[in-house]
Amino acid sequence: MEIPTEESMEKPADAMMESPTAEVMKPQEEDLSATSSEDMSSEEMMVPDFFKVSLTDVNTGEAFKISDFAGKVVLVENLAMWCPNCKKQQEQVKLLNEALGMDSDLITIGFAVDPNENAADLKKYINSNGFDWIYAVPPQEVLDEISRLYGANFLNPPSTPIFVIDRKGTVHPMPFGVKSADDLRDFVDPFLTEGM
Repeated sequence: MEIPTEESMEKPADAMMESPTAEVMKPQEEDLSATSSEDMSSEEMMVPDFFKVSLTDVNTGEAFKISDFAGKVVLVENLAMWCPNCKKQQEQVKLLNEALGMDSDLITIGFAVDPNENAADLKKYINSNGFDWIYAVPPQEVLDEISRLYGANFLNPPSTPIFVIDRKGTVHPMPFGVKSADDLRDFVDPFLTEGM
């Protein structure tokens, strides 16, 4: 068996850099860097597709999109009703919301990511637990994109996946595991105090 040399190992990387995909991506990157975000409308800015998907708040029946909350800070927790870690995490989110008060620029959304769960059961669950923020059962296309962008563990409810979207639309995944209300506040405070 021939042991690869440094020279032979560099060749595949060089070939990859010259692939059609890399060439297509290069001009897009240059175009984005040449245009300041101030010159771009919110529709033109690069945002994940799932921000534009119409969802339904299971508690109110009202349609919404994550893009509706542009300029706010959005905390998204992926959960399942059967998950004890998720419930512990939601209790901490509830404490965070109570500490920040109703005037906060923080929007909280719970995504039921188990495909076996439905809106009617989710509504009963949140009402029985006193969780009064936005909850939705996202379509598979949203779940697929979240998994592709942030990793499959973001669809694993016991890992208590949370990501925060800042005022500019950038997604900031939080570490896995149950996070205390204080840890959540420490994470979101810089985004809340940051201006547009």
